[in-house]
Amino acid sequence: MRIVRSFAAGLVVAAAAACKVGPNFAPPHPTVPQEYAGANNAGEGGPAPGPSTVSPPESFWWRQFHDPELDRLEERAAAGNLDLQAAFLRIVEARVQAQSARAQGLPSLGASASYSREQLGLAGILKSQHLNVTAASPATDALISSLETPVNIYQLGFDASWELDLFGKVRRSVEAADARSAGAIESRNDLLVSLEAEVAQDYFQLRAGQMLRQTIIDQIAAQHEVSDLTQNRQQHGLAVESDVQSARAQLSTLESELPPYEQSIATSRHALAVLTGQTPEAMDAEFGDRGDLPAPPAVIPVGVPSTLARRRPDIRESEAALHAATAQVGVSVASLYPDISLTGTFGLRNLSPGYLFDWNSKFYTLGSGVSIPIYQGGALEANVRLSRAQAAEATLNYHKTVLNALQEVEDGLTGLHQDAARVASLRDTVAADQRSLDVDLDAYRHGLVTYVTVLTAQIQMVQAREQLAQALLAQNTDLVKLCKALGGGWEEAPTVSDANRDLTNAAGH
Repeated sequence: MRIVRSFAAGLVVAAAAACKVGPNFAPPHPTVPQEYAGANNAGEGGPAPGPSTVSPPESFWWRQFHDPELDRLEERAAAGNLDLQAAFLRIVEARVQAQSARAQGLPSLGASASYSREQLGLAGILKSQHLNVTAASPATDALISSLETPVNIYQLGFDASWELDLFGKVRRSVEAADARSAGAIESRNDLLVSLEAEVAQDYFQLRAGQMLRQTIIDQIAAQHEVSDLTQNRQQHGLAVESDVQSARAQLSTLESELPPYEQSIATSRHALAVLTGQTPEAMDAEFGDRGDLPAPPAVIPVGVPSTLARRRPDIRESEAALHAATAQVGVSVASLYPDISLTGTFGLRNLSPGYLFDWNSKFYTLGSGVSIPIYQGGALEANVRLSRAQAAEATLNYHKTVLNALQEVEDGLTGLHQDAARVASLRDTVAADQRSLDVDLDAYRHGLVTYVTVLTAQIQMVQAREQLAQALLAQNTDLVKLCKALGGGWEEAPTVSDANRDLTNAAGH
């Protein structure tokens, strides 16, 4: 008991003296402007939608479009996307690695049980030393015979060892593993934000394709009437054959524009199905034949740049990588210091199983060891320099990520303003071209203008409508890019414990 008390006292003293070498991580505070320059510029008389710095950005920004179909798609993608499920498994892997690193600092305990049958072969050993065994005294001969008899040895025992983390090598390893685990979570969040943006963009592409297809269908119907009118006028001598052929050519041209829009719609449908974890044809019966782009919100909350680092998962992931690299410096520095370990063994050993649990059959050992790195050819020092360089690189990567995020927001604000201005101009163009076409058609019916005038107005009208649809699509797409740049959409994601429970079970099957 005196030995055990001394052993325990040594452990307490060693634990009290433990420290962590290497730098302690401090969260970075990047330098950012007080406001977004694009938010101020975009508010100067520009048409809606316009940015607002009064309130923070919407976390679930797609709800601002008030489109139930889009809301359902976002929910289905978050629940069924395979890339997202793989990211959950990477979180599980990172958590398991952190648990493994934490176990390195705990004592290890093992149990053993053995049985052996031994014969010493003492007579042979004596003969090898040129001793006459047959001439020995009866007492010696009896002793040799007893020792030559095979014996059974029964043994139960426990082995314990503990490498004392006096300089924080294990604790720094745990810190790095925890940081990598946090980085895996943020990587999953960043993937979710990108997924939500991609779903919205594909959905807008589908609706824009439907809108353009319907525009062409309407124009084809109108052109049929014009073609019939032109042929009737030609039969009554009021139009020439070239007008008839031009009307038919315009009709064929309009019909040739339908297949690309059909293909675009099908491609968008297939992409949405795969993003939600389904086969490409799974959504062929959804979305209907006609649809319009959802109207963008009148005001887009953008907040202030100082909140961007907390909202963007890629910045948070970069911060976690910096934390892990900083902790790894401590691991490499601790490798320069001695490793101290404590070992102990306790067991029971006897020739008879009936006496195996007799206290007099006990045996034990207690010990300690020190491993001092004296000369490693400069490898340990090189590891320290390498880890410091990697930490410096992680710092630069963090600041670069912040700058890229700021650039994406500013680019999005500029695009938002320019898209709105272009849409407003094209709306006026479409309205003017429609009035011009109506006037020219009425004049053509009364024989006041030639078909060339009508054809020119038709071409301008079709082009203006297509440009307006493309501009509306670009506006919604750029708005999605801005919302993605502002972060958000991951705050109510399933927890890591859910990933551990659900996806680990799935991986086990």
